[in-house]
This record gives sequence, C-alpha cells and structure tokens, in this order.
Amino acid sequence: MAETDFANILTDGDDAGISLDAVQDIPVQVSVVLGKATIQVSQLLKLGRGAVVELDRKVGEPIDVYVNNRLVARGEVVVVEDRIGVTMTEIIKGDKK
Repeated sequence: MAETDFANILTDGDDAGISLDAVQDIPVQVSVVLGKATIQVSQLLKLGRGAVVELDRKVGEPIDVYVNNRLVARGEVVVVEDRIGVTMTEIIKGDKK
C-alpha cells in the first residue's frame, strides 16, 4: 500500500493540511496473526520440534494485522523470493477486535 494511502487512513481521508512529518520516526509494533489456539500448560510443555498446533483458521482465510495491539487490517500471506509477507486486502476502521 502506498504511503499516501496510509496518510488517508490515519486522517480518515480528511485532507485538511495535516502533515505526518511529526510522527514519521515513531516506532510501532506490527503483529500478523495467522490464527489462535488455546492449550493447557501441560500440552505446551510437551511440544517439540515438528509439533503441530491446530489454529482457529482454515487455509485461505484472511489473517489479522495489528498495530500496537489494535486490529487495523486483514490480508493474505504471500511469498516473494525467499521472504514471507502480507498483502493487505481489507482496512479495518473503528474499534473492532
């Protein structure tokens, strides 16, 4: 997504001359959640290399993108050369969790 697209999201599309220069260097935590699972501690301790944990999502379902623990988008996992990335397919507005 282009930088100007994020500027519109951050200002709700209001082009009232708001500049993002003051916040350009502020670090944020970005988390991409493939799915979630609840397991007992005893099961967690038994996990080892090659263990499989079943998540609450199916293959092909959108993944969640969080910024500072706030849901901001949904997307799809993509592979570019030898890297894994996310293509954002939906921007979430409001306080959805």
